[in-house]
Amino acid sequence: MKYARLSKEQFEELHQEFINFLASQSITADEWNDIKTNKPEAAEQELDVFSDLVWFGVLGKVKYLEHISPQQIHLFQCNEKSMRLIAFKIENEVVDFTTKEGFNWLRDNLLSDSIQFFNAKKEYSDDKHLDLFKMIQSGGHITKGDLFEYFATLIKG
Repeated sequence: MKYARLSKEQFEELHQEFINFLASQSITADEWNDIKTNKPEAAEQELDVFSDLVWFGVLGKVKYLEHISPQQIHLFQCNEKSMRLIAFKIENEVVDFTTKEGFNWLRDNLLSDSIQFFNAKKEYSDDKHLDLFKMIQSGGHITKGDLFEYFATLIKG
């Protein structure tokens, strides 16, 4: 398995897609029940293959990722061959970017010397999807990019 097995809840949400996946391999409901009972390792393998297919599809559509912690914000724009990063870091532990107040503080003090700002571009490794997956596994969240675009506009202006 290249990525990670979907959770029970994710499998439940993708129940129909999983049925279609099995059908594409000519596996009927009765055959699937038989595989689960008599060949659990084969069933595990089918779950893993389906999970990887789902992850591959999701990762192929990722345009933006965010990772926000109390003293750091990392905003990524995921382009075809590289990603662009806009990041903020603060040493002041009183400010917590994960709260509304902390975010408002950042907005009001954006030009403060207490904020370190980073704007960078990074090429993907040979496997863009795996790079994105690792970022998600380490706490990144797929977003629509509103926050990235907001700060990108401020940087240009």
